[in-house]
Amino acid sequence: MIIFPAIDIRHGRCVRLNQGRADAETVFSDDPVEMAHRWIQEGAEWLHIVDLDGAFEGTPGNLPVIRRIVEAVSVPVQLGGGIRTEKRIAQILELGICRVIIGTMALKDPALLETVVSHYGGRIVVSIDAHNGMVATEGWLDVSEQPAAHFAKQISKLGVETIIYTDIQRDGMLIGPNIAAIQRFASGSNVNVIAAGGIASLKDIQALKRCEPHGVVGAITGKALYVGTLDLREAIEAAR
Repeated sequence: MIIFPAIDIRHGRCVRLNQGRADAETVFSDDPVEMAHRWIQEGAEWLHIVDLDGAFEGTPGNLPVIRRIVEAVSVPVQLGGGIRTEKRIAQILELGICRVIIGTMALKDPALLETVVSHYGGRIVVSIDAHNGMVATEGWLDVSEQPAAHFAKQISKLGVETIIYTDIQRDGMLIGPNIAAIQRFASGSNVNVIAAGGIASLKDIQALKRCEPHGVVGAITGKALYVGTLDLREAIEAAR
C-alpha cells in the first residue's frame, strides 16, 4: 500500500480544508514546493496534489506552482482539481504529471471519460467523493443522487483502473476513516482503490493496510501530517 502525502493548493499556498469547505481553511505553508521537498525527504514515493482553485472554479488555477513542484521532485505526482476537458488533460500530462484525477467530468460526461481512458489508460484516475454515500461534484459543492458504489461499478466497465474514494464528512476532521465503508466499497468496485478522508494516526494506516486484500492500494493523508498526529516515515513503513 502506498502513502500519498497531500498538497492542497489555493491561491498559490499550501492549505487544508475541513470537509472541503472553502470557509474552513488553514494555511500551512506559503511555498508548496518547499512542502513537497519536505515530504520527499521523509520518504514519500508519490505526491498527491489538488488544485483547490480549479476544483471550485472549474479550471486549474495554480499550474505555475504545480509545474515548479513537478520540476523539483523525483517522485511521480498525481493531480486533481478542475480538470474537465480532454484538452486540459493533455496540458496537465505535458507538465510531467504522471496521473490525472478526474471527478466532476467522470460523473457528468461518461462518454468523454471513456474516450480519455481509452487514450491514456492508467494515467486517468477517477475521484469519487462521497457524502452520505452519494457522489459529490463541483469541488464538493453539489451532491448528486448517484450512489458512490453504483457509480464505481459503472466506470470500472469503461476501463478505469484506479479510484480515489474520499469520505467528505471525515476529510480534514482527524476522526479516523470509515474502515467498514471503505472495505465494502473496495470489495464491490473491481478496481484499485486509494482511500482518503479522516486519517489521523498510525492506527488508521494499519487498519487500511488490512483492507489491502479487498483492493485498497493506497491512502491519502494531509492534515494528520501537517498537524503532527501522523509521522510520514512511520506511515510508509506500516503501509509496506
